[in-house]
Amino acid sequence: MSVIYGVSPVLEALRGGKRRVREVLVARGGKPGRLQELRALARQMGVPLAEADRARLDAAAHNANHQGVVAYVAPAEYADLAETLDGIADAPLLVALDQVEDPRNLGAVIRVAECAGAHAVIIPEHHAVGLTDAVAKASAGATEYVPVVRVVNLAATLATLRQRDIWIVGVERDGERPYVSWDFTLPTAIVLGSEGRGMRRLVRERCDTVVSLPLFGRITSLNLSVAAGITLYEAVRQRRLAPQAQA
Repeated sequence: MSVIYGVSPVLEALRGGKRRVREVLVARGGKPGRLQELRALARQMGVPLAEADRARLDAAAHNANHQGVVAYVAPAEYADLAETLDGIADAPLLVALDQVEDPRNLGAVIRVAECAGAHAVIIPEHHAVGLTDAVAKASAGATEYVPVVRVVNLAATLATLRQRDIWIVGVERDGERPYVSWDFTLPTAIVLGSEGRGMRRLVRERCDTVVSLPLFGRITSLNLSVAAGITLYEAVRQRRLAPQAQA
C-alpha cells in the first residue's frame, strides 16, 4: 500500500475512485468543520476512518505537511500510452516532461494539466520523479484524474506520437517562434524540460517546432508549472474560440 496526505489529495482519492482507499486517518482533536466533507465521503464509500495522534500522522507522512489527514491507498498506476491515445475522442492535447526531478514541479504541472483539460502527462522512467506521495500532495489530488504515462525513452515516444499525427511543440526560452503563433487546435504534445537544464538534445530534435514565452523582466526563466500553465491555457483559448469561428 502507498500513503497520500493532505486534505485535497485524500478527498480526490475518495471522489475519483481510481484506486482503493484502505483507511483514512485524521488528527485527533482536529477542526471538525474542515474535515466534515472528508468524514462524510469516507462513510459513504465504506472506507474506515480513525483518529490518530499527530506523531503517528507525522511518521506516516515522513514529516511532510499532511494537514492532519493521511490515507493508505493502493499504489498509483501508470497509464498505457496506446490505450490513452485510443481513448481520446477529440484532438489530443498532451504534456511531456523531460527530466523533471522535483516532485513539487511534477505535481503542479499535473494539476494545471487537469484544470486545462489536457488528456495525459508523459514522463520518462529514468532521471525523473514518478508518482510519489509528494507529487500527489503538490497536485492537490489531480493525480487521481489525469492519466500519467511513464515511458522508457521519451525521444522515441515523441517519434511515436508524430506517427499518430500529433505535433510535437517544445517550450524553451530561445524558441524559434512565439507560443501564441502555434495552432493549438491541432493534435499537440507540449514538451517542457526541467528547470535549469531544459530539454535534452534528442528530445528537442524530435520537436516539430520550439516556441518561447516572452520575458520582460530581469529574471531569465519561469517556473515550470507556470510555463506549462501559460501554454496550456493558450491551447484552451484557441480551442474554445475555434467553434465560434466556424459558426
